[in-house]
Amino acid sequence: MPQHAPTRRICRDCNGFAAVAITTGTRHADGSRVTVYVTCPTCKGTGHALPAALVRAGR
Repeated sequence: MPQHAPTRRICRDCNGFAAVAITTGTRHADGSRVTVYVTCPTCKGTGHALPAALVRAGR
């Protein structure tokens, strides 16, 4: 059977991985690591590219 292509375009900046958890290297008092959660600023954490008509351009 042929595979279908995704209907929505994947974000070119994050390649579909829109949210990540990064450890800072420091630890809490209980011994667990401090993590920072970051989302892609281009797609706003959705993982998909916005249509060109919806992108705000100019001032």
